[in-house]
Amino acid sequence: MQDEYRTVARAGVHETEINRSRFRCALAPAATEREAQEFVAAVRKEHADATHNCWAYVIGADASVQKASDDGEPGGTAGVPMLQMLLRRDMRYVVAVVTRYYGGVKLGAGGLIRAYGGTVGEALDSVGTLTRRRFRLAAVTVDHQRAGKVQNELRSAGRTVRDVRYGEEVTIEIALPDTDVDAFRFWLADATAGTARFEPGGETYGDV
Repeated sequence: MQDEYRTVARAGVHETEINRSRFRCALAPAATEREAQEFVAAVRKEHADATHNCWAYVIGADASVQKASDDGEPGGTAGVPMLQMLLRRDMRYVVAVVTRYYGGVKLGAGGLIRAYGGTVGEALDSVGTLTRRRFRLAAVTVDHQRAGKVQNELRSAGRTVRDVRYGEEVTIEIALPDTDVDAFRFWLADATAGTARFEPGGETYGDV
């Protein structure tokens, strides 16, 4: 698994004009290929009167799904440069649709490549991106007497506390970088006089 990747902070739109043609880039996070396709379909429906609705998306932390469409523009001048811009920026789980309203001036292949790729880059800057890092899930089980102190120290240290369950003992679910696991075990043993249990689990991605 990738240690980290970037994605868009939110859905958003950026529009620019190049030689009288309007280029409107709509960006959105997409957890699955289906979500990406549904976003493309929604933008195409909204801008059915546009000259072109070109798109690209990257799904998977390792970019396992990469697809793009020129939607009638000359081959390789729209979807591919859009996809390349997403990959160059290490973007994942993201979909981009560039809607073009033709303004009467032909841009040529080079101009189209710069326009479509550049519009996506400007949109990423405008909408904003965030980094998500791979974390190890783990369960910390402590007695009630120490639970409050452990929770406070976890939060003050910037650890991600995902859930707290109360029973005969208190189970605190956390997420931490793999590289911190050994150091965390020592800290936990010291903080609880060796009474806490630490059980590592699966992996997830979280905001940095």
